[in-house]
Amino acid sequence: MSPTVAQVLAAKPDAGRTVHTIGRDGTVLDALRLLADRGIGALVVMADERIVGIVTERDYARKVELRGRSAATTLVEEIMTAKVRYVEPTQTAAECMALMTEHRMRHLPVLDEAGRLTGLVSIGDLLKQQIADQQFTIDQLEHYIQGAPSPAYPS
Repeated sequence: MSPTVAQVLAAKPDAGRTVHTIGRDGTVLDALRLLADRGIGALVVMADERIVGIVTERDYARKVELRGRSAATTLVEEIMTAKVRYVEPTQTAAECMALMTEHRMRHLPVLDEAGRLTGLVSIGDLLKQQIADQQFTIDQLEHYIQGAPSPAYPS
């Protein structure tokens, strides 16, 4: 069975609690600095404690650089994706991957039952989880074949 989004977040370095955000009135240059400093590919755009968009490196490349605009004077709200798809902690990694594939995106904000931003999953997070799950299955099969006790599932 596919792990839940909550399980994927729990496997991240800080259990997925840190979500980097920016205001829509920030400049694209501010966003780029934050992306580079944190080594991440997306920022959730917030206004009045609610999600109003998401901005990615891809947005910069396609909507600023290729159009000859200035990152120093272009606002985040001018290039962000305003229609943000999100997931809940109870959804599965498989559901996230299907959504990402269908809509050609790499990042999904995670909202709790009250609609609050609680995390962000990337395609990399999901692939890392899938690889770990496959390795666990391989280890179990090897132990079965050898007649050894099965390893405990990693938490």
